[in-house]
Amino acid sequence: MNGILNINKPKGMTSFDVVKKVKSICNMKRVGHTGTLDPGASGVLPICIGRATKLVDYIMEGSKTYVATLKLGVVTDTYDKYGKIVFESNLDVNEKEIIDSIMSFKGNISQIPPMYSALKVNGKRLYELARKGIKVERKTRNITIYSIDILKVDLPYVKFEVKCSKGTYIRSLCHDIGQKLGCGGTMWELLRTHSGGFDISDSISVLDLNEVNVFQHLIPMDMALEGYPCVHIEDNFKKHVLNGLPIKSNKFLNKIEEDVLYRVYIDKNKFIGIGMNKKGTGFKMKKLLISG
Repeated sequence: MNGILNINKPKGMTSFDVVKKVKSICNMKRVGHTGTLDPGASGVLPICIGRATKLVDYIMEGSKTYVATLKLGVVTDTYDKYGKIVFESNLDVNEKEIIDSIMSFKGNISQIPPMYSALKVNGKRLYELARKGIKVERKTRNITIYSIDILKVDLPYVKFEVKCSKGTYIRSLCHDIGQKLGCGGTMWELLRTHSGGFDISDSISVLDLNEVNVFQHLIPMDMALEGYPCVHIEDNFKKHVLNGLPIKSNKFLNKIEEDVLYRVYIDKNKFIGIGMNKKGTGFKMKKLLISG
């Protein structure tokens, strides 16, 4: 079995819990998720099965969309409602100030990941250190907030939808909004509605998945990568791609762009992986999903 499941993760389950359940249902060992969702969050969690696990990094490349609820006037050590309260304040801000502050985060920004995260520092996950009371310096990361829409303001709660680049921590965004307003803020609810090419409207709850319907919801590997252009390899170059050799023929290279990832097909419609025409070296497979 090879493909991707568009799973809707419920609150209370870890991303690993979902992987474990899918492994059991599919009777497969090679199963992995694309982009962790916190236990308290819900929504889209694409799960790769079999050879599709080789494509995790490429499937994760797309933007994400979340619906978040921010609670102002409170800060926790985890930046969400499940943590220990470390700061509280009375709200002395009006709706316009709140909206202006939130909207100021649109664009390319720098963000510091929360201590309670799965990122590793010197081989240790940050949340493991945080639980021991150890706080370490985290490197800022450059992210992009493509859009923010305010859905509801009912103080101390603000509900908004955010479209962002991969690697964005919505908990950190909520924390930073609260810091900018001077009253503190914590993420109270989080729903991921879109991840790359996967939308919540087409998802299935992992609680509804079983040995029978799993095949109905299994998405072919190339369909999960529809954002990438495709290239069909002619028979005389088939051995090159299957054996990991570059294609250097100008007649072939002139048809495709340089430094762009392509879905690669042989025998008209047989998907074999991801390849790239790298300047000066020719077209070569980046991820080959079948053997030569």
